[in-house]
Amino acid sequence: MNRRTALLSAIACLAIRSVAFAEYSVWDKGMWPESWPKELEPLRKQARTYEGPRVLYRFYLIPFTKREEFEAAWPQLLKVKSKGVPIVLVRGPRTDFFRINPGGVLIHTPPIADKGDNEVPLDDAKKAHGEWRTKASYIELAVDREIVDLNRIPLPADTLIIDEWFKNEKTK
Repeated sequence: MNRRTALLSAIACLAIRSVAFAEYSVWDKGMWPESWPKELEPLRKQARTYEGPRVLYRFYLIPFTKREEFEAAWPQLLKVKSKGVPIVLVRGPRTDFFRINPGGVLIHTPPIADKGDNEVPLDDAKKAHGEWRTKASYIELAVDREIVDLNRIPLPADTLIIDEWFKNEKTK
């Protein structure tokens, strides 16, 4: 009886997982708009694009393996972020569904604006889980301290930084 229960549980988990992944379309390259800075073009090959779930949000995942490459791209990456929107810092490597190894960026864009030209009021930006997360283009920066090192890149002075570095760390 225990074997049968375990087998049925495993099948159910796999079925649920496949349904969750089916809600996303995935491309093994950067499918961002032509309006983004031309300097990002070489990064299309190493990027991945996710579209979904139900509403067509787009996520552009760009991992980096060389510090120099990331540091050269950083000013251009900042140009695709909406005005007034925070930068979210997360721990790299990131090992969840949006895997980034060792460090890099995950750019979130809403369904209607892939350009990053929509502005968010500062009061809304200060709300950690505010509406800006669904109405603006923002960057999650996966900081690994080697490739992506906050001591080596300039963070915009007029941008709120949300530090989620310890958010998912298990306490001992």
